[in-house]
Amino acid sequence: MKATGVTLIELLVVITVIAVLMGILLPVVHVIRQEGNAAVCGSNLKQLCLALTTYDQQNGTFPYGFDDLTYGPITPPGGYVGNAAYDQMGGWWFHFLVRSLGEDFDTGTVLWCPARCISDPGPKANVLCGNYGVNRAICKDAQGVSSSEFVGKPLGAYQIRPAASTLLISDTGYSLISWRGATDAPSQSFENPMRESAFYIPGLWINNERSLFPGHEDDATGGRHPNKSVNVGFADGHVNRLNADDLLVEEANGNYHNRSPLWLPK
Repeated sequence: MKATGVTLIELLVVITVIAVLMGILLPVVHVIRQEGNAAVCGSNLKQLCLALTTYDQQNGTFPYGFDDLTYGPITPPGGYVGNAAYDQMGGWWFHFLVRSLGEDFDTGTVLWCPARCISDPGPKANVLCGNYGVNRAICKDAQGVSSSEFVGKPLGAYQIRPAASTLLISDTGYSLISWRGATDAPSQSFENPMRESAFYIPGLWINNERSLFPGHEDDATGGRHPNKSVNVGFADGHVNRLNADDLLVEEANGNYHNRSPLWLPK
């Protein structure tokens, strides 16, 4: 009777085949995971856009990006967020949306991008860092030390033309963003100057030439979604995924050109 069993050569062949299959499948699984995270991110932004546009319909304007007038003396719904060493303590745009979003701002809620790449433990635990930011040209600050360009009454949808081409909210390095975070224009002071180095669009090429907030480097330069794409919500409520470089504000002869998607309503 002939003995049965697996020879060493046969075992090596099986191991080699498995290794080859793993080498083929792992990149595919990684891409599928990336696309899945990008889809969840887009769904988050869709919910946030709905909450923002609902607020506008009910109040005539979009919410403040940051408000330390209303929520300086009193605690905002859901409580203060951020790190008092770097972040102003007041109400942020999502504090105004608790009717739609609720008062839970913890990890895993709609305010957190599943693909964020923040490595430093401090910013990583901070909902203000590396998730979604509103356009400061629309959701302006109630008060602050920044330029008057971003301080004042927020705009209403009726003031934004064309709304379908004007950026309202997107993947960002901080809870606020402006056209100055999408170009090499000099920064304008906002709170602690270090936090301004988190005002970026993930994956935008200009980030390679900027000083970035510690722990944000991979998020800023490598991007979050496949092919350095970003999810963007517009002032009319729709969401689209764009290449990060599409959001660049180009400089020519000292002037900055407002491309589409628009950072500034026409």
